Amino acid sequence: MFKKVLIANRGEIALRVIRACREMGIETVAVHSTADANAMAVRLADESVCIGPPPGKDSYLNIPSILSAAAVTGADAIHPGYGFLSENSQFARMVEEHGFTFIGPKPEHIDMMGDKIMAKQTVAKLGLPVVPGSDGAIENVEQGFEFARATGFPVLIKAASGGGGKGMQVVHKEEDFAEAFSMARSEAKVNFGDDTIYMEKFLEKPRHIEIQIFGDMHGHAIHLGERDCSIQRRHQKLLEEAPSPILSEEERNEIGTLAADVVKEIGYYGAGTIEFLYEDNKFYFMEMNTRIQVEHPVTEMITGIDLIAEQIRVAAGEPLSIKKDRIRLRGHAIEVRINAEDPDTFMPSPGTITQFHTPGGLGVRFDSALYTGYTIPPYYDSMIGKLIVHGRNREECIRRLKRAITETVIEGVKTTLPAHIWILDQPEFLSGDYDIHWLEKKLVER
Repeated sequence: MFKKVLIANRGEIALRVIRACREMGIETVAVHSTADANAMAVRLADESVCIGPPPGKDSYLNIPSILSAAAVTGADAIHPGYGFLSENSQFARMVEEHGFTFIGPKPEHIDMMGDKIMAKQTVAKLGLPVVPGSDGAIENVEQGFEFARATGFPVLIKAASGGGGKGMQVVHKEEDFAEAFSMARSEAKVNFGDDTIYMEKFLEKPRHIEIQIFGDMHGHAIHLGERDCSIQRRHQKLLEEAPSPILSEEERNEIGTLAADVVKEIGYYGAGTIEFLYEDNKFYFMEMNTRIQVEHPVTEMITGIDLIAEQIRVAAGEPLSIKKDRIRLRGHAIEVRINAEDPDTFMPSPGTITQFHTPGGLGVRFDSALYTGYTIPPYYDSMIGKLIVHGRNREECIRRLKRAITETVIEGVKTTLPAHIWILDQPEFLSGDYDIHWLEKKLVER
């Protein structure tokens, strides 16, 4: 087992990894920008190293600085968290080349799944259902228009190296196609340094269902059920729950087994998430994330399994500690992402926390790096915390979540907590009758 792990990230995920390591008897190193010198992770880690000024490109994306920090502190391994360098295959290779262990999958698997075209082709050959789409990259607007007319509008234009909704355009009418094509390609180039795009049929009312998978270096692969991530705004998740209120046990086992079989077939190890669109009782592969997800706590709540600790054990070469026949999904869990944003306009609201109090009680968990007096820097993602609750069933879980939100105190900045209370009161959410487009439509009506 590792003696010391460096966390190449910030915020609540850095703190989450520190907690797991401490319970495993592993020392930790927190790296930070000058803007994060007073961060909770920096305070709680065994050691800390400043790796650059506030902009992410000069600190949390600065590979030489991170590797230097690992070397000077004598770290054995590097955990990338999520975001930043977590799905950067070059970083994973350089970590290994410099004698450290990357707590994640092989670089070639990051490459395979990071290229959305290659990922789709790979999983289709292994039996996963995929959204009808182009066979490969779309080279020009004429080729794209030909595909759109053959498939039928609406269509979705997507960046091959994309994620988080960037480099993605939905086109409903022929006359809008050329402009949308150009915008998608430009966004892809700016955000990913790669303007390769492909196209798919746009599904009108799908759910976003993702399967949590785990593999090890000994040929074992399992799934830990699904998460329903359909409450979204501009392709960004706001709320996640597990299990999905619309899947049957038979559907869950079928798609979960297929996902685990793919992982085993390609020799993947570590944590990963295979994401699907689900419409009319059919699953369509969307993408695979080769890292831990923001919403991993909902799976932890219904399984009782520490996914970060399992990541670390697998990276150290140990077999999965989770046995397939012993996995039990118990009750229901929901996570709401708390962003430092105006709850009506969703505009960022950085600032200093003047009062902070977390909720408590049975089945309540609050993952955050906030504290009273902490100043939220304006340079990074606006998510400042996650409230996760567990109940015996979905109804109890929703009631508990509403109670926990009313107990939460975050003053000094605006947050999205009021928006979550509003969502939890909507009849469509309470009945489970919603899709990935529902929230944006409701916000327009509000």
